[in-house]
Parts: sequence; C-alpha cells; structure tokens
Amino acid sequence: VQLQASGGGLVQAGGSLRLSCAASGSIFSGNLMGWYRQAPGKQREWVATITSGGSANYADSVKGRFTISRDNAKNTVYLQMNSLKPEDAAVYYCNAPRFLLGKPYDYWGQGTQVTVSS
Repeated sequence: VQLQASGGGLVQAGGSLRLSCAASGSIFSGNLMGWYRQAPGKQREWVATITSGGSANYADSVKGRFTISRDNAKNTVYLQMNSLKPEDAAVYYCNAPRFLLGKPYDYWGQGTQVTVSS
C-alpha cells in the first residue's frame, strides 16, 4: 500500500479529528502531499496541500479550522480538523501528485470516513 489513511470517525459539530496518512518512503520523499474529500453525490474536492518544506495551502471552506502538517521522519501527513461542521462530512483522501514514467500521476489513499453530527 502506497498511502494509508486513518483517523476518521463520528464527531459532533464543533468537535475535532486528526487524520493521518502514512506513505511509503518512495512516495513521500517527493514534494506535495495533500488531502481531498468527497461527500455523497458530490465531486472530490481539494482540501489542503503541503510542500516538503512545510508551506501549506487551504481551501477557503476550511481555512482557519483545518491544519495540514507532515512528519518527514515518519513519512506521514496529518490533517487536524477543528470546529467541524456537518458540511465537512465526507470521505477524506490523502494524495501525492507525482510523475510516473514521465507523466503526471496521482497516488491516492483508500479514504477515511468523517461523519459530523449536528
């Protein structure tokens, strides 16, 4: 398994969760790592990305509430989610955009379910 996501669960609105994504070293040693999410009936949407140097970017919908981080020694990227809202409920996927055989290729984790009760 190249990317293994974990940490999802059921939380009340206003609560917090921390997602983790463990990557194989060959994948993690690249640059960007990110999180996406997909709610039922909706397209997968970008949530946040982080460079190997720790620079992060966020979707407007999560800015100020979510924090992406990485531990390069553990080949792991995290998503700390605070002040969760019902609209944050989705399957969350970690992502590693890379090149494979010279072409852009996205590695995806298996997804972890986040459910937010109102």
